[in-house]
Amino acid sequence: MIYDSAESWLEAPEKRVMLFGMSGLGKTHVASMLRRAGGWFHYSVDYRIGTRYMGELIADEFKLHAMRVPLLRELLLTDSVRIRSNITFDNLAPLSMYLGKPGDPARGGLAFPDYMTRQNQHRAAEIAAMLDCGHFIDRARAIYGYRDFVCDTSGSVCEVVDPDDPDDPVLAATAALMLPVWIRGTEAHTAELVRRFDRAPKPMYYQPDFLSRAWSDYADTHPGPVCPDAFIRWTYARALAHRQPRYEAMARRGVTVEADEITRVASPADFAALIARAITRKHRKDA
Repeated sequence: MIYDSAESWLEAPEKRVMLFGMSGLGKTHVASMLRRAGGWFHYSVDYRIGTRYMGELIADEFKLHAMRVPLLRELLLTDSVRIRSNITFDNLAPLSMYLGKPGDPARGGLAFPDYMTRQNQHRAAEIAAMLDCGHFIDRARAIYGYRDFVCDTSGSVCEVVDPDDPDDPVLAATAALMLPVWIRGTEAHTAELVRRFDRAPKPMYYQPDFLSRAWSDYADTHPGPVCPDAFIRWTYARALAHRQPRYEAMARRGVTVEADEITRVASPADFAALIARAITRKHRKDA
């Protein structure tokens, strides 16, 4: 770890952390708080994916649908309108829309090969966005004077790395720059995330082998055209279980904090104290 003790963390002139864990447990909430309080640069991996790496793909999807409307078609062909997404740290709907859901086109689904193409695009984009952290650490310092840096990862980061490989290029590069911090949820948190997802299922990125097995297993037990929402609801809880050991393996390179601890963080000082305690717990556990 780049901070070998609670004291070295607290006294460090530059504090750099990489928050990871299930979506919905507080990564973006804490990162936004640190940004608003001042002194911290907030690097959102999802935002970088949806703007730098998949922004053109998303805009082209909008244009494809707009070309089916005669008025918009004429305006597009004469360069009279501009169509682009308006992704923010808190609104990733354009990226989710582009990823889509596999299943019956009559119910808004994508053919499975097309869905896999978009999944692969997201994988490449997420890896590239993670590897951009070093550039943004330097950029934040050189342009804005920020010395503290928080990387707000995507919930799917554990799917685009091999957490058991000590030489994984993404994890090796990021852990050399930042302290990995796993926000760990309880079974109660997981159940609440599943309930929330069931109310409003959203597109997600899945590890390719896991997704292929899920698609095959679902087809075996649900004959006929696949309902996109039904499939991703069925898959979501399985995906959370699949990700848990991968997050845990990633956390061996850093520290673990509990989701309930994160909810009590109200200031940068609270956050610094929490990470110091997590480093101390890590050393006691490893001793």
